[in-house]
Amino acid sequence: EKLMADKTILIVGTYDTKNDELDFIAGKIRAQGGGTLTLDVSVLGDPAQPTDISKHEVADAGGSSIEEAIASGSEHVAMNTMSKGACVLSQKLCEEGRIDGVIVLGGTMGTDLALDVCQGLPLGLPKYVVSTVSFSALIPSERLSPDIQMILWAGGLYGLNAICRSSLAQAAGAVLGAARAAEPTGTDKPLIGITSLGTSCLKYIKFLKPALEERGYDVAVFHAMGMGGMAFEQIAAQKGFACVFDFAGCELGNLMAGSVVNAGKDRHRAAGRAGIPQLVAPGCMDLIDFAGWQEIPERFRDRPLHIHNKLVTNTIYNAEERREIARELNRRIGESDAPTHLFIPGGGIEEWDRPDGDCHDPEGLDAFLSELRATVANGVSVSDTDLHINDPEFSDLALEVFDAWVAQGIVPAAQRAGNVQ
Repeated sequence: EKLMADKTILIVGTYDTKNDELDFIAGKIRAQGGGTLTLDVSVLGDPAQPTDISKHEVADAGGSSIEEAIASGSEHVAMNTMSKGACVLSQKLCEEGRIDGVIVLGGTMGTDLALDVCQGLPLGLPKYVVSTVSFSALIPSERLSPDIQMILWAGGLYGLNAICRSSLAQAAGAVLGAARAAEPTGTDKPLIGITSLGTSCLKYIKFLKPALEERGYDVAVFHAMGMGGMAFEQIAAQKGFACVFDFAGCELGNLMAGSVVNAGKDRHRAAGRAGIPQLVAPGCMDLIDFAGWQEIPERFRDRPLHIHNKLVTNTIYNAEERREIARELNRRIGESDAPTHLFIPGGGIEEWDRPDGDCHDPEGLDAFLSELRATVANGVSVSDTDLHINDPEFSDLALEVFDAWVAQGIVPAAQRAGNVQ
């Protein structure tokens, strides 16, 4: 008697040009006891054998037809149609519980589509992209879903061979294994999102996380070094948090300075747009983070550089740049549709700006904080304090505001730890 497949993987690709590779992946998944659903995003040609979801169904779901896609005369227009349709259909399959993971294969065209498909699927559903441009600088961080996985499709541009079979086999095993091991992302506790950096620079997480957990909340901390902030924003956009403590804003300054260590153009906007209450503080907004390989822009080269490690090099902003960043932060959080509270830590915004620190610059800090005070948006409440952001009392102050929001019903109450009935 044939055993039922335990998990079903959606396999997406252009079956007119990559039929052999996609069939190889499907065979590997089935050989391990998994099930497959195949979805064809070809435009011009046809697969060697019919797929479970045809290119015509995909184009229809994208609001067009294969004939119209071909008539456009543009690969870009045609693949946008197929991308839209693949997103609609994959989301529908996920909502119906028919798939447990997705694997997408392609070159630049297929990767572009793959990134759209993965972003449309929920956190926790395994997403694997096999691409000739995996990990490339062509792919900006904001195109990546928070839990995406990629493997370089080395030697795979045209046809099967020993090298690319290795990549395809690993990918097949990885997505099926991930589907089998995956745990639901849902929790019976309200989830709090916090942005931070390492505790040598920002220490509030040592106080906030245990205090919030003791109150019965689940706490997710995001490393605000580009990818972390991107994941934070995407989960916020999906209304994944009950409240956020957005206390590390360095990615915004990095974006404005032209650093690749940024979280996309909409940093500090998703929580407000999603109606999530947000507590905001300007942690590390004096520091610029450049990738270790990135050429430092001319205007920053006369400043002292701190080589954090081989991946990150830091320097600091001048007073006028800090004023500009303060104004932009207030503009963004001022757009919020939810309660927003800004903390202004007059004693300093990261550990290295203390009097004995490498980044001590009282004039620059004063310029930043003065502009922050002067440009607070209407509707944003403020706590202006002499405390340093790393003082335990600063975290106590933030928790006071949070507790008041819970008491007012702005943030959902949680079952306090130790008091479970």
